[in-house]
Amino acid sequence: MLGRAKIAVVAAAALLFTAAPVFAQRINARQRRQQRLERRQERQEQKEAQKEQAAQSHAGDWLRRYKDLPPEQQQQALENDPEFKKLPPQRQEQLRRQLQRFSTLPKEQQERRLNRMETWEHLTPDQKEQARLLYQQLRQLPPQRRQMFTTAIRGMRDLTPEQRDQLINSDRYKSMFSDHERDLLSGAARLPLAPGDGAPPETPEE
Repeated sequence: MLGRAKIAVVAAAALLFTAAPVFAQRINARQRRQQRLERRQERQEQKEAQKEQAAQSHAGDWLRRYKDLPPEQQQQALENDPEFKKLPPQRQEQLRRQLQRFSTLPKEQQERRLNRMETWEHLTPDQKEQARLLYQQLRQLPPQRRQMFTTAIRGMRDLTPEQRDQLINSDRYKSMFSDHERDLLSGAARLPLAPGDGAPPETPEE
């Protein structure tokens, strides 16, 4: 009986050593597939970021070129734009509405909007994601609080990052803003601020 047990142990060990390289190969193959998928996803994200940056750059350049035309001529120029014609109908309709709103703004506000768009173009993908999240949370604030937020950010435009942090954590700002609002201020203060009004960069409209 003891001899049979030894034989069984030896056989099991032999089987284990034989199977180990196979298991290792399978694990390595899964790891290689996962790495390939991650690299492919990273390349796709980079391409999407480049396409988004190119689109924003084109939009900013386009608006600067045609902003002084009457609204009817702006719409005609948009309809004739080759890049516009390549877009799906839903996106085309969004751009038409955005151009209509832009055309109704005073010249000063148009310039601020263009400055924010230009700032957006130069953000990194991570910064753009932070700006989107910040924008979504800002939209949930009451209008009066949003106005106070914008005024506070405008006052930080010429400050260093350290000075911005000191201001946000000061007793004055603690009395003016809730903890949540000061968290939003901290997030906005870490992003590049658009010239002119010191507002956070312009996020694309959905």
